[in-house]
Amino acid sequence: MSDETLAAKVVDKMYNNDPFSKWLGIERIKDGPGESVLRMTVRKEMLNGFNIAHGGITYSLADSALAFASNGHGRMSVSVETSISHTESLKEGDIITATAKEMSLSNKIGIYHIEITNQDSKMVALFKGTVYRTSKSWSV
Repeated sequence: MSDETLAAKVVDKMYNNDPFSKWLGIERIKDGPGESVLRMTVRKEMLNGFNIAHGGITYSLADSALAFASNGHGRMSVSVETSISHTESLKEGDIITATAKEMSLSNKIGIYHIEITNQDSKMVALFKGTVYRTSKSWSV
């Protein structure tokens, strides 16, 4: 099985058992070992008291991209540290895309940068995630 096929099968299994990512309305654009591209639309129920997207929305999209990218190698990986910087506000109807890139990978630790952009390709948030790579493999 190719690396790309393995990644797609792992992410299929993860996404099919992930009601929160489904509630967000996440669309998978690209799955791969160490990479993920996800897209979603900001809905009214995702807005806060300022009538802009709650910070947890971009965080959650990026967190899903981190999970899919890091598990795409076929080994179960879990986040141990994450952070996000919000650079622009989002409104209802905005379409956001998270692009996860693997920056470093060792036997036990993976480090990822996820850039979130809007429909105009403007960066709206930057997310950094560190995962612990367990010894367990995904059965797909």
